[in-house]
Amino acid sequence: MSETMKLVIVVPCYNEEEVLVETTRQLSSVVDELLSDGKIGEGKILYVDDGSHDRTWELIRGFSETHPSVSGLKLAHNVGHQQALWAGLEWAASYADAAVSIDADLQDDVRSIVSMVDAWRGGADIVYGVRRERATDTFFKKNMALAFYKLMNALGGDVVYNHADFRLMSRRTLQALMAYPERNLFLRGMVSALGYPSARVYYDRKERMAGESKYPLSKMLSFALDGITSFSVRPLRYISMLGLLFILISLVAIVYGIVVYVEGNTIPGWTSLLVSVWFIGGTILMALGIIGEYVGKIYKEVKRRPRYFVEQTAGMQEPQA
Repeated sequence: MSETMKLVIVVPCYNEEEVLVETTRQLSSVVDELLSDGKIGEGKILYVDDGSHDRTWELIRGFSETHPSVSGLKLAHNVGHQQALWAGLEWAASYADAAVSIDADLQDDVRSIVSMVDAWRGGADIVYGVRRERATDTFFKKNMALAFYKLMNALGGDVVYNHADFRLMSRRTLQALMAYPERNLFLRGMVSALGYPSARVYYDRKERMAGESKYPLSKMLSFALDGITSFSVRPLRYISMLGLLFILISLVAIVYGIVVYVEGNTIPGWTSLLVSVWFIGGTILMALGIIGEYVGKIYKEVKRRPRYFVEQTAGMQEPQA
């Protein structure tokens, strides 16, 4: 059966010209090893250019002409990492028996792909690449990530700790994932929600080889907000609970005011009034912001706009019907 198994390594790219030569060399080496060991019958590296402004697509097109295993999709516009990854997985769902998703920056250990394939051949439909530790992260980033995973699990989201988007998925999990209609993508939560048999491969994450990170703090916070609001409505429930708490506090304040008035001990309370107005006003604005985030997601979903458009392809085969 391994002689006919097709594996695709999906690599979303955005301005990655500085690393693509080495990325192609390392991934090609892994594909060649899997082929020579008879673990797969065909291996492909699919680069998805997410509207890069540098020579990324030029390099991908060149690799597709010199490396039989390399192909590429050039998206017509920058649509974001998750949408670009979806574009590659959507093609892989029709072509491959399994797909591995990995970033182009070589921070994830490409050698772990061999272990992922072994776990897949052993019966796992989803194989998560999980960091052993976050030694390469700053103190702030490490603790922000820890807080995010804890918050996601506390809000009911099923995400694997220290797992990003480095994973292997079998054909049936890919096709199940393609059945999700939403445009607000948080793939690490969506994949976990599929529920198919899974395994984990642990690895040590490396420093970025070259170039700059495509996830500054603003994007990290935006991504975390997308993850929370895509997989939990508990923030809305917390707003209701907070509103109930303020009602109870106001009832206590009313009783206290009446008692003080009856006893004739009324005094000017502008300080407490000022603090209360500012606090409650800030809480209301925060609540409206959370509600607005959900309304905005509904707005995006009901428009049903295409996730992406493909401008060019390189070294591609037509997907199976």
